[in-house]
Amino acid sequence: MQKKVRVGIMGGAGYTGGELIRLLVNHPYIEISFVQSSSNGGKPVSDVHNDLLGETDLMFSPAHQFEIDVLFFCSGHGEAVKFVREHDIPTSVRLIDLGNDFRLIENASVANRKFIYGLPEVNREAIRIADSIANPGCFATAIQLGLLPLASEGLVTEIYTTGITGSTGAGQSLSSTSHFSWRSNNIQAYKTLTHQHLGEIVETLSSASDKKVNLNFVPWRGDFARGIFISSQFQSDIALDTLNDLYKEFYKLHPFVVVSDEHIHLKQAVNTNKCFIQIEKNEGHVVIHSVIDNLLKGASGQAVQNMNLMFGLGETTGLKLKGSYF
Repeated sequence: MQKKVRVGIMGGAGYTGGELIRLLVNHPYIEISFVQSSSNGGKPVSDVHNDLLGETDLMFSPAHQFEIDVLFFCSGHGEAVKFVREHDIPTSVRLIDLGNDFRLIENASVANRKFIYGLPEVNREAIRIADSIANPGCFATAIQLGLLPLASEGLVTEIYTTGITGSTGAGQSLSSTSHFSWRSNNIQAYKTLTHQHLGEIVETLSSASDKKVNLNFVPWRGDFARGIFISSQFQSDIALDTLNDLYKEFYKLHPFVVVSDEHIHLKQAVNTNKCFIQIEKNEGHVVIHSVIDNLLKGASGQAVQNMNLMFGLGETTGLKLKGSYF
C-alpha cells in the first residue's frame, strides 16, 4: 500500500493556495498536515475557499511545522527565499515554490538547497531526484511549451509574442485593474516588453537552443477569470506538416501537452492541467498558439505534477480534471 505523502502549505488563503488545496484534498496519496495563513489562523479553510465547504474540515494554522514530506510555498514573491534563509529546514522535507524567488539559475542556490526549474516537459528526470523545485510562472509555462520544440532544434532566435490572461493571474489582493467594474468588457496591454517572466523564458529557451533567443512579449489583461491564450510569431521556411510532426514527436511522452490540428480556444484548457498547442502558417510566417489554465498548468496543477514526479507517483495522479466547457 502506498504510504501517504504529508503536505504543508504556506500561504494557503490566496488563489494558488486555494487551488492547491482543492487538488490535494482529493489526491489519493496525500495527507494535508497544515495550511498556514498569517491572517486567517484558526479559521476553517472553507471560510475563505467557500467551495471547499463539505470537502474538508481543515483549519488555517498561523504557524508551520516540519513533520511533513513536502512544503509548498503559495505566499507572495520574496517570502519563500526569506523563509528558507531563516529556518533550519530538515533535508528530508522537499520544497516546491510557486513564486518567482528561485526560477533563474543565478537565484537557484539558497542555503543548502538547489532549486530545479519545475517544467516537467524540460526537466522531468531532474525533478524526480530534486529536493527543491521552482515552479514556473503562468505566462512562462504557456510561452515555453509553445516554443520548446523549435528551440530544441535551434530553429528560432527572434520571436514576437502576445498573450492575454484572466483576472486571477493578478492574485487575490484587489487593485484598480482587478475590480469587476474595470475588467468587464475591457482589455489592456501592460508591462509591454518588460514582463517579470521574460528572464525565465529566455533562459530556458536559450538553454534548449544553445543560442540566444530574443523574445518580444506584450501581455494583456482580459475580461475573464482564468486562462491564458498565447500567440508567438516568427519567420520560417519550414513546412507546416513538418512543424506539426516535430511538435507531436517532442510531446508524445508528455501527458498534459496536446498538439491540435484544429483551432484551439480557451475553454478547452480552463479547469484542466493541459496545454493545447496549434500551429498556423501563412507564406513565411509561423504562429504558434498555446493555451493553459493559469491557476493549474500555470501554477498549482503543475506544482502537483512536480510533486508526483518527486515522490515516484504517477505523473497524472490527482490531475485528471474535467474542464468546464459550458
